[in-house]
Amino acid sequence: MKTYMATPSTIERKWYVVDAADKTLGRLAAEVAKVLRGKNKPTFTPHMDTGDHVIIINAEKIKLTGKKLVHKIYFRHSGYLGGATYTKAGELLKKDPVRMVEMAVRGMVPRNRLGSQIFTKLHVYAGPEHPHAAQKPEVLTIDIR
Repeated sequence: MKTYMATPSTIERKWYVVDAADKTLGRLAAEVAKVLRGKNKPTFTPHMDTGDHVIIINAEKIKLTGKKLVHKIYFRHSGYLGGATYTKAGELLKKDPVRMVEMAVRGMVPRNRLGSQIFTKLHVYAGPEHPHAAQKPEVLTIDIR
């Protein structure tokens, strides 16, 4: 019996849409990362990008548990001396919910060229509309709290 390895010509990609309203951020990000990587398919190959495209809508309605809105801090640095910026999760959720979801998913994909390629298949929108209707995305149900 030979081990199956996917090739670029045998990879079939689908489009999925996920509604993030009232979903927990980390749990949603973990499930989306699995689909982006292709781990939900029987044709998964570790060194190939076999995943599907995922559209996340209603990012502004995502939930954080506990006191994370007040205590969780996101760190950025401009590269200049004294260029550190600290942002609380509650402020980031109000200001840029798309970035918050993207950062959560980015932390769950590989940190290499393959991860960068996988991350390009993620499309996040703050509201309920998205411009990918032509791709006919299927609704992906993620049963998490």
